[in-house]
Amino acid sequence: MASQTHSTTSGTAVPADAHTEAGFPPFDSSTFASQILWLAITFGLFYWIMKNVAVPRIAGILEDRKDRIAGDLAEANRLKQETDAAIAAYEQALAEARNKAHGIAHDTRAKLKADNEARREKAESELAAKLSAAEAHIAGIKTEALSQIEDIAGDTATALVEELIGKAPTKTDLSKALKSAMN
Repeated sequence: MASQTHSTTSGTAVPADAHTEAGFPPFDSSTFASQILWLAITFGLFYWIMKNVAVPRIAGILEDRKDRIAGDLAEANRLKQETDAAIAAYEQALAEARNKAHGIAHDTRAKLKADNEARREKAESELAAKLSAAEAHIAGIKTEALSQIEDIAGDTATALVEELIGKAPTKTDLSKALKSAMN
């Protein structure tokens, strides 16, 4: 039966006695020494490759990243300091501008107040002058009217008495009657 072959669907022949030995080859105790030797050689080769090739490359990459991050942080700190300085300068300029604006506003208010006060005083003096002129004019008219009142009253009284009595009074009688009526 050792010469008997087992056929498969692909047409290859497998010896029948291949399945009769002990199972999984890594667990075969007769091959342990060669497996350990190849394990040590493979481990040593991978260790040498890792030590001399992979780890230096990874260390270089990490160092480059560390340097780039440190540079970026330094640049960010520099930009932050410049920004802080710019903000401080802006706030100082803004405060100076506000103070200047308050000064200008105060000066403008004072100037407008002085102008308004001058205009008011000028208008008051003009009104006082017009008022005194009007009072003088009224006093003149009053004096003239009072000086003529006696003549007008005399003429009116003469006309009334003449109309009532039919005869005109004398000037002396008329002036006596007017003086006693006015007092």
